[in-house]
Amino acid sequence: MRHAHKNAATNEEPKPSLVPKLRFPEFEGEWEERRLGECGELLSSLTGKAGADFDVGSARFITYMNVFANIFADASAFRQVNVGDDEKQNKVARGDVFFTISSETPDEVGMSSVLLADIENCYLNSFCALFRFHTIGRPNSLFTGYLLRQPTVRNYFAKKAQGSTRFNLSKDAFRLLPLFIPSLPEQQRIASCLSSLDELIGAQARKVDALKTHKKGLMQQLFPREGETQPRLRFPEFQNAREWQTTTIGDLKPFVTSGSRGWAPFYAEQGVLFVRITNLWRDSIFLDLTDCKFVQLPPGANEGVRTQLKEHDVLISITADIGIIGYVDESVPSPAYINQHIALVRFDEGQLCGKFVAYFLASEESQRRFRASMDTGTKAGMSLIGIQKIGLILPSLPEQQRIASCLSSLDELITAHAQKVEALKTHKKGLMQGLFPKVDSLGE
Repeated sequence: MRHAHKNAATNEEPKPSLVPKLRFPEFEGEWEERRLGECGELLSSLTGKAGADFDVGSARFITYMNVFANIFADASAFRQVNVGDDEKQNKVARGDVFFTISSETPDEVGMSSVLLADIENCYLNSFCALFRFHTIGRPNSLFTGYLLRQPTVRNYFAKKAQGSTRFNLSKDAFRLLPLFIPSLPEQQRIASCLSSLDELIGAQARKVDALKTHKKGLMQQLFPREGETQPRLRFPEFQNAREWQTTTIGDLKPFVTSGSRGWAPFYAEQGVLFVRITNLWRDSIFLDLTDCKFVQLPPGANEGVRTQLKEHDVLISITADIGIIGYVDESVPSPAYINQHIALVRFDEGQLCGKFVAYFLASEESQRRFRASMDTGTKAGMSLIGIQKIGLILPSLPEQQRIASCLSSLDELITAHAQKVEALKTHKKGLMQGLFPKVDSLGE
């Protein structure tokens, strides 16, 4: 890789070398620089439509969110729109590029999506820009999709965004966008590499979805339905065991509390783990600690009303998104605390399996019972008295532990596959940074 050096005669920085950091060995030479406006034209998107024109009619249109979320437009998510035969509207065509022109943050404006298929009688929503390449010199469509989503282009649009509460891009910002284009064979090679990686990511993500679907179905079988005291599926060693017993959380005399207010002044980059609702997630009872807050406790803060989390504690969100369940396992560092938006329920593990209770409360059937048990006296949340009224249906302790072990093993498998997806995405991000030339001053 060549390095640029300052021109001694003019004392000016030379033009950056248009060569990517990572390159397939069969290619050499600098990439060509073009401006987007030189390569094609901006066309008007769908205009003059009222609310009654959407989700009816024989035409289809591409939504803002479809453009925002997909490097390549998702044809399965196109919606209906009524467009008359006499209307002068621009139909989209294979190879067209769509851009979002407005967003709440500068980092999210100018998101691009490329149409890879021939779609008859289809249009682009009015909140996006439609760009069409000239036929001569048109770049590979797959390559274009990745090119317009790589960091250099994203940084360009973020710098060009104008606004305060809403950020917008002008037509000139699109027309003046610098594009760095290699030969067509190199475009195809890069596109093939990245699309193969996307296929691998997609296949891995589908495995995760299939496991989640399997888990959901299994939980429906392993816990009794409404009005019943036995599940439809029991492990062989419990086939002839007694029926499950109906009770409430309060009847089991657990320790129940909620966290304390007043933590914000003590937030820090490191210190004591502070569990919030954002650390609870509906896909699993185990805490998501990827986005944690920490506190530096003042003297005496460990005392009084602040209760440290212990292994096997069951956590329940009691404000905002009520009823999300969490479970404290050995992966949660100690000490750790919760805020006032979360309730803690601590059972005697010799009498009851906390992990089983967490799965029971997170099950689809139990969530309906949970909502029915909410404190109807307040719209804002659920009281600790309301927590104790929540109904449970319990088998023997060994059967509780068997069910909890089965579901947690499945959760571990889901987590392992989800981590593979994230690792592949990280690998792709690194490739995207290396396969395209890096030009920090793009557009300046």
